[in-house]
This record gives sequence, C-alpha cells and structure tokens, in this order.
Amino acid sequence: MKIIVCVKQVPDTSGKVAVNPDGTLDRASMQTITNPDDMNAVEAALKLKDETGCMVTVVTMGPPPAMGMLRELMAMGADSAVLVSAREFGGSDTYATSQILAAAIKRIGLEPDDIVMCGRQAIDGDTAQVGPQIAEKLGMPQVTYVAEMHKTGDTITVKRMLEDGYMTIKVQTPCLLTCIKELNTPRYMSVSGVFETYSKPLDTFNYESLKDDSLIDATTIGLKGSPTNIFKSFTPPLKGAGVILEGDGKETCEKLAGILAEKHII
Repeated sequence: MKIIVCVKQVPDTSGKVAVNPDGTLDRASMQTITNPDDMNAVEAALKLKDETGCMVTVVTMGPPPAMGMLRELMAMGADSAVLVSAREFGGSDTYATSQILAAAIKRIGLEPDDIVMCGRQAIDGDTAQVGPQIAEKLGMPQVTYVAEMHKTGDTITVKRMLEDGYMTIKVQTPCLLTCIKELNTPRYMSVSGVFETYSKPLDTFNYESLKDDSLIDATTIGLKGSPTNIFKSFTPPLKGAGVILEGDGKETCEKLAGILAEKHII
C-alpha cells in the first residue's frame, strides 16, 4: 500500500502579489508556502504510515524551486517525492493541471489498495476542483471535505463535513480523498528527517516523461490549452486603520454619529 499526496506551492498571502503581463501569477518573484489544506493531507498520510507502515509519496506541479517544498515534506516523513515541471505545463488551469497530475500519478503507479490525497482547495485559486478532476480522470471513487477517516482492510470510513452537519461514507480503495483543516494538526519536520531528506528519492517528470500518456494533449495543457483564463490579478488596496470608540453611553453614540456624518455616510 502507498499513499500519493498532491501538494501545491502557493504565494504567501501575507506578502505582495506579482502578476505577469498575461495575467498569470509571477510565482518566481513571490514568497511561497505549502498550501495549508495540503499540509493536512500530508499529515493524514503520515498518520496512516505510522499505523500501517505504508509508503508516502508527495507530488507537485510547479517550477524547479518547488523542490525545496518537497524536501521539507520528506523531512516531515514522506518517503519520496515527484516534481512535475515543464514549460509546456505553465499557466495550466484546474482542468489542465488535473490532467497533468493524473498522468503523473499513473506513471508512479496505482495499486488496488492505494490512496490519493489532496487538500480541499488551494488558497491562490479557492476552486476545490483539481482533486475531484484527478479522481474523474483516473476513474476512481472520491470523497471530498474529509474531517475524519479510519482504514479497515481495503475500505476507508470517512466523516465528510457539510454546511449543516456531516455524512459518514465508506469507500473502497483505490480512492481519492480531499482533506480539510479540521482533520488534524500537521507535524513539524524532525531533526533526523532533515538529515535523511537528501537521501530520499526525488524524481522530476517533464513533458518528455509524460507526453505518451493519453491525458497529455498539447491542445489541452498549459496556458493555451486551458479553457479558463485569468481576466485580472492584482493586490487589493490596504484598508485604512479602524477607530475604536470606548463606552456605550449617549456621548459615544453622538460621537459615532458625528464621525459618520462627517464622512457623509449618514
């Protein structure tokens, strides 16, 4: 049994957003972090590894600097990593990205008892589309918004969160699960893990590695092959400092009314 975890390096939302002339994010010039929900997926995989002794492989699509993120995840406990990187893949939307990642997962290999995990969604797009699309392209069952899971034999019992409650679902492997932050608290890298990370395998899949897969079509990958295009990306303006009025009496109310009147709000 092995678990394949799809992760993404995303812009640090506390920093400034840089945008290319074509509307895509200039990721190379921004500070980056591992997508938070993906960290929960990694932790879920590592917990199953602790329980069962299975292998954990982390996969990402991105530029070469994303290797650093993969090394950090291996320092947490992942056994191997795969970087999917090529100019032909640049600018892919969720549809194209899911095709490329599905092809990469097929190349890694899926066995009957394997699990694919993803974060619920990425903070730079917030679409929650890539995980389910990967499952669709691989022809495997999926459960999204996983807040709890238990594996028994070749089945996994999942608590799936909803807006007004939850449902309990039993799914058979191989399957794909998308994880939410309520599932767990990601662990830190260990000292021994940091020392071991450079002895663990990290492979790179480029266009030549995946081009023979039926999912890799030059007309449906990359920026030109993406049916969804970014209209505009920008850094939102900073909001002004707020004003706190102390007290709850008539004098405070009159002061608030005066401020609002001065700004022509009332």
